[in-house]
Amino acid sequence: MQSGCVASRSADSRTGNGSSPAVDAVSLAIIEQLQEDGRRPYAAIGKAVGLSEAAVRQRVQKLLDQGVMQIVAVTDPLTVGFRRQAMVGINVEGDLDPVAEALSAMAECEYVVMTAGSFDLMVEIVCEDDDHLLETINKRIRTLPGVRSTESFVYLKLKKQTYMWGTR
Repeated sequence: MQSGCVASRSADSRTGNGSSPAVDAVSLAIIEQLQEDGRRPYAAIGKAVGLSEAAVRQRVQKLLDQGVMQIVAVTDPLTVGFRRQAMVGINVEGDLDPVAEALSAMAECEYVVMTAGSFDLMVEIVCEDDDHLLETINKRIRTLPGVRSTESFVYLKLKKQTYMWGTR
């Protein structure tokens, strides 16, 4: 299991529906330190960014409270019993929100995003095996009111997964 910091803006600010919190250069440096090691002590972060341990603690808490970032343990799904992952493109008739909300409530759906292009929604699914994936797509996603069609992209091998984009 890897431990790390996943830095992101709140869902509303990513969609342009809200104002994003101001993040200055020092906060970005703190985020970068946590992305390298989510368990890095505040004192070490403070030394690297030129703040006291207490100041770092306050800034980290503010970033968490504002939804700018999360500090989470990132796992390799294969090592914790999830042998099948897929990205599913979904086309919807009518309002996307009810379908996106229903998908967001499913434990298997790790990532739900409204898109422009060939699909209305893209959903990353993490399942125990092929039977679980089939059940999730066929019995749970395709049966949602408003779902017109799906297209599945089954992952064969994960080559890269990073969370360092938050400070670029």
